[in-house]
Amino acid sequence: MEPANYTRVTEFVLTGLSQTREVQLVLFVIFLSFYLVILPGNILIICTIRLDPHLTSPMYFLLANLAFLDIWYSSITAPKMLVDFFVERKTVSFGGCIAQLFFLHFVGASEMFLLTVMAFDRYAAVCRPLHYATIMNRRLCCKLVALSWIGGFIHSIIQVALIVPLPFCGPNELDSYFCDITHVVRIACSNTFPEELVMIFSSGLISVVCFIALIMSYAFLLAMLKRHSASDESIKRARSTCYSHIIIVVLMFGPSIYIYARPFDSFSLDKVVSVFHTVIFPLLNPIIYTLRNKEVKTAMRKLVNMHIM
Repeated sequence: MEPANYTRVTEFVLTGLSQTREVQLVLFVIFLSFYLVILPGNILIICTIRLDPHLTSPMYFLLANLAFLDIWYSSITAPKMLVDFFVERKTVSFGGCIAQLFFLHFVGASEMFLLTVMAFDRYAAVCRPLHYATIMNRRLCCKLVALSWIGGFIHSIIQVALIVPLPFCGPNELDSYFCDITHVVRIACSNTFPEELVMIFSSGLISVVCFIALIMSYAFLLAMLKRHSASDESIKRARSTCYSHIIIVVLMFGPSIYIYARPFDSFSLDKVVSVFHTVIFPLLNPIIYTLRNKEVKTAMRKLVNMHIM
């Protein structure tokens, strides 16, 4: 039951990643350096795919969308985290907390759905090579990307609709560096078991099901590719692409399953996993893919040489 009389919390206090000043400065340098190096790399990937006339395949269109979502996803938490390293009292307004929570789940779920679309793209390329261009035409790709965004929006609205009505009467301290459903639910002044159950189902179970389905689909594709000659250059590229996708799927879904597919209790690894999930892995995903793709690397070198050299 919601308390009859309470003073609603107007802001939340964040504990951050560390209380030690020296550690905070070290973390600031590490994360800022990483962010300033990898972020331009992701932007370069998008520009390269956009400007190079040879990178018109649906695979590259989806990769550009993945890079965009990853930049957006990491930017939801990273800038405030960097600023808060120099703030004694780290706070976020109630509205700001809900906004951060909304965009975190909106972009995160959209990316999960997009990874599913990318798996379908690889299936069409490997199993229906002669009809690939017809199946994965630009119109269908745009529709699938739009559906990914719509799915992410619906998922996020559900999380916000469950959080906003909850009473928050104190304490208002979140043991984290950002707002998420797992942190906010813990400090509500009511029994949140029904809401938590729905959140675990909508975030955790979906993550587990999608992860298993994607891993099985890529295992099937790799089994199909093994039937072909290993010396065939196109087969080598297809295998490399599948391996890159598997790495990205593991990096994206692994932390998500750890965070959401269990009761929202606090564990010692939570902050470490959250940093990798919200900042490190999103920025690395397109880079990992690009490092295994000769066409994109070649196009990026040409673009850099054309505008810088």
